[in-house]
Formats: sequence, structure tokens, C-alpha cells
Amino acid sequence: MQDTIEFEPTAYHIKKSNEGAALDIKDFNLWYGEKQALFDNNLEIQKGQVTALIGPSGCGKSTLLRCLNRMNDLVDDLRIEGQITVDGFDIYAKGVDVIALRKRMGMVFQKPNPFAMSIYDNITYPLRVDGVTKKSILDETVERALQQSALWDEAKDRLNDSALGLSGGQQQRLCIARAVASDPEVLLMDEPCSALDPIATARIEDLIEELKGTYTIVIVTHSMAQAARVSDNTAFMYLGRLIEYGDTDTIFTNPRKSRTNDYVTGRFG
Repeated sequence: MQDTIEFEPTAYHIKKSNEGAALDIKDFNLWYGEKQALFDNNLEIQKGQVTALIGPSGCGKSTLLRCLNRMNDLVDDLRIEGQITVDGFDIYAKGVDVIALRKRMGMVFQKPNPFAMSIYDNITYPLRVDGVTKKSILDETVERALQQSALWDEAKDRLNDSALGLSGGQQQRLCIARAVASDPEVLLMDEPCSALDPIATARIEDLIEELKGTYTIVIVTHSMAQAARVSDNTAFMYLGRLIEYGDTDTIFTNPRKSRTNDYVTGRFG
């Protein structure tokens, strides 16, 4: 099927922020063994803004997201071509410190994944790995991260309790707190609300709104309504290709590509 579909160049109509691109994806291709999963993707993700990646299941959204902090390196028989640059350096260049890169790219997964330890230890874990042991720094980081993740009031009196005792929505906000504890530049969110109820989802969406500006946020979401609510810019992907990228209002109300229009109006997907 994929070989019979003709693709036109990406429709690209983005209003760039004053600060420019946080991430620049250029002619990016990816193969799992002999199977190509991403095709010639080009995308500038703007600093301090929320960019949503949308598209039907299996279109390459999560694959592309995981390329941004090289999590796909863990997959056997992976091959890439093209570039992804952060502040002008190619993250796939030889000799790049992948651990340092991932510190700059906080990651929040589809399902909450708190560690089986206390709330306090969950948040301080990234710092302890770096050798930070001074209690005043750890305490300050815990309060800052919990404040940023809108969890401080609910957790401040139970910091030594197991994180596994939190509700699903609280656990996801704790994972966001853990991601921001090391003060990354970018937050990558892979369907962060798909396992949550509507109330918890609304809390996470409010949190995304509060965090943007401080962080550049890239969110994969299966929900077009969520993309419309939380993002500044939206990229529509189909069969591993970026079809259209622009400000969210334009993508949802006046897309240039018929395939984008068919998707956002529910004709397929």
C-alpha cells in the first residue's frame, strides 16, 4: 500500500518564535532493519512553544519523538540518515554524549512510571546519579519540581511515602516533576494522558500550559482535541512522512493538504 501512495512536499507554514528553533530536523530517515519507518522528515520545533505530533496509529509519531533524545538507539538493527540538531550541533554526530543529551531532553511516557521509592527519592534520583548529595540542593529541587508540576500542595506532607501510593494522575505529574528536576531545555511527552481519566487529563493539560515558555514541549497525542487545546503548532504525520506543519489553528481550520483535512475532519484515522 505504501508504495502506491504518492506524496507531495510537506506543506510548511509555521510562525517562528522570536527565539528561533530549539530542534531542527533535516531530511531525517529511519530504518528498522530493512523496513523504513521515517521518510525525509523536515521540522523546526520552536523554542518555548508546544508542538503536537498527530496522525493515525503507526504513522511514526512516537518513533520521531524518541529520536529526539536517541531512545531509539536501544533498538537493534536501527539505521538513520539525516540530522537532528540542538543549538546547532548534530545529536547523532560521532562522539555525542547521549547521557548528557537526555538530561537536556526530559521524557514523560504514555503510562506513569514512578520508581518504587519515595516521592522525594523519585525526584532527586537524577541529581543523585550526577553525584549531587547536598541536602539543601536536593530539598530545593524537590520543592521547585513539585511546584512546577502542580503537585507540591498534595505531596509536601508525604514526601517520604512511596510514590506508588499516588493516584494515576498524581503519578504522571510526579514523572513530570522528575523530568524537570534536572532542568532540561525540552520536555518530550509521548501520549502522557492516554492512561488517565478526564479530570487527571485536564490537570496535565493545564500543567502543559503553565510549563510552556519555561520549556520547549513536544507532545505526541492520539487526541486531536487535545492537540487543539494545548499546542501552539501541530505536525501531521502519515505513513512515516510529515505531511503538514503549521500553527495549530491553521492545521485544524484551514489545512493546505487534502490528506490533513481528511484526518482532522475524521474521514480516516
